[in-house]
Amino acid sequence: MVSNYRNLIALSIDTGKARESSGWQANVVKSLAALIAISVIYSNTISVQGVLTLTVIFLSQMLMLTFLAVTPSSSCDETADIGIYDTILAIASFLCGVFFVLHADEIETRVALFDPLATGHIITGIIIVLLTLEAMRRTVGLGLTGIVLIFIAYNLFGHVIPGVMGHGRISLNHFLDISLYTTDGLFGIPIRVAGSYVFLFVMFGTILARTGGSDFFFQLAAWISGRQAGGQAKVAVVGSGVYGMISGSPTSDVVTTGSITIPMMIKTGFRPSIAAAVEVAASAGGGLMPPVMGSAAFIMAEYTGLPYRDIIIAGIIPALLYYLAIFMQVDVRVRRLGLKGIDAEQINPLKQTLFSGGLFVVPLVAVTWGLLTGYTPTYAGLFGVAATALVAIIYNVKKIRWSQGFLAIVKNLFHITFDLLSETTMRMVGVAGACAAAGLVIGAISMTGLAGKFSSLLIIVAGQNEFITLVFAGLLTIMLGLGMPTPSAYILAAVLIGPRLAELGFSLMGSHLFLIYYAVLSAITPPVAVAAYAASAIARENPLIIAAYATRIAVVAFILPFIFVYSPALLMDDTIIMICGVTIVTCVAIIMLSVGIEGYMIANLTNIERLVFVLAAICGMTLTIFGVTLMIIAGSILLIKITRASKNIE
Repeated sequence: MVSNYRNLIALSIDTGKARESSGWQANVVKSLAALIAISVIYSNTISVQGVLTLTVIFLSQMLMLTFLAVTPSSSCDETADIGIYDTILAIASFLCGVFFVLHADEIETRVALFDPLATGHIITGIIIVLLTLEAMRRTVGLGLTGIVLIFIAYNLFGHVIPGVMGHGRISLNHFLDISLYTTDGLFGIPIRVAGSYVFLFVMFGTILARTGGSDFFFQLAAWISGRQAGGQAKVAVVGSGVYGMISGSPTSDVVTTGSITIPMMIKTGFRPSIAAAVEVAASAGGGLMPPVMGSAAFIMAEYTGLPYRDIIIAGIIPALLYYLAIFMQVDVRVRRLGLKGIDAEQINPLKQTLFSGGLFVVPLVAVTWGLLTGYTPTYAGLFGVAATALVAIIYNVKKIRWSQGFLAIVKNLFHITFDLLSETTMRMVGVAGACAAAGLVIGAISMTGLAGKFSSLLIIVAGQNEFITLVFAGLLTIMLGLGMPTPSAYILAAVLIGPRLAELGFSLMGSHLFLIYYAVLSAITPPVAVAAYAASAIARENPLIIAAYATRIAVVAFILPFIFVYSPALLMDDTIIMICGVTIVTCVAIIMLSVGIEGYMIANLTNIERLVFVLAAICGMTLTIFGVTLMIIAGSILLIKITRASKNIE
């Protein structure tokens, strides 16, 4: 039974593998990837073409790359040559892009549903939908593809459903018109953001990692926390937070930093499942940590109209509280287990770390400065790319062998740039597939009015009770995100649940950050915790066990959204006194909750004492006078008792 269940989960998230072509085929794929990166930079800086046309060009390019660079399934041999089937699909993707470009003026100026679609437009539309579905299946799995197919079927056949969930007849031409020839469907916000902000920030992260930036941040994390008890785990928390701040992807963070931190933790006494869970929980926070916050935050800015600068400012305190919670749980656990830190000889001195990589702080400063001074995320990403490239040149100029001649130096720089551009685009393949899926779903929802019906359903279930509505909103967002990338989970929740939260009077900022938090948490929540599956391959442990432990470690993240929705001070939307007061109370509550969950503070706690700590912490998080008073009284009594007990033992 369990085996069948795991096989079903594996099937739903099964994707193709990155093809390891050789010879001329590898050169073709890498060249195409590099050209796409150049095309994206051109589109976001110089091009004057319409938004719809640029978005179509980006998607057709990514479809071409997907069919050439990703195998049809995980069972395929990644070293096999590109087949005829893949070549035909790539050519079809190219021709669809050419068709849209040739008819760009007509498509940009036509009136949807008024000007009839020509036969060529209908045929091209059907082909590009089928190509997108196949690319989705290869990059994000059958689970998300199946959800998209359900929404498409609901569009075309929902008129036969009786009652409130039914809708008027939508013909194939109507569906194609809205989904493909407007910016409300496939070529809407998600894929448009993927081809602008997200792409440039992925490029920023790729260059930073490949030129030594990730090593610098890892060494800095080791210097900050490596010598403490259980320093290996704390390095994982700090390092994953810093790297995740750049990558914004829980799964990517697990694969990148986890390959170092998980084996390191296991060697020093952590159980494989716990080591992997610490990495998964820490990596999940990357999608919540400013200044990047992952692609979901960019989509939030585009969808809500809120300035991205305001979003990252609002997200600072909750993200820091999230990492405080993980750090505290790890700290309490390692002290209870008596684990030691990293040997001092294995940690570089701060002076050496700063000398060898300190300038890599400059790109982060450049990105933050760009966002805070009002530049668009696109230009902030470009600032980050330019600053990283400059820092990389400074650190590597001494390695250049000037004696080899000017042409040889230029050739080497060309190869380095070529590799970075192609790697950036390859990292975007899965993101493009997920965003295309989200676009099709958004189109389906807008055509059928499903968002309003979903809000009505929430009213029936939760009534006008704000708290119960938030509980259902969190649960539904996690369910929508099972097996899905964070951007897709967020956009579905934003379209289906966001309107109901607005009706109840919750702020636009608070309610959408609430949905982003739960979209991120879906990556670590059983039964389909994609980040845990990534960690299981490194730790060689059951992914469901890893997910269960990661959920326990990140339990505060499930509570924080409720706090900042009701207390905007955590989002810096209040007076300085209120912001500081609420933050301090929440910090204390988090520490008490960590102590209660792990059952240790100076000495081991009894089950009753643990329960008192947990209840007092939860009551304190309500930020009411009663809750805060209970937290202070309970904490003081238990602290005195445990201190006396430890003295008696001595």
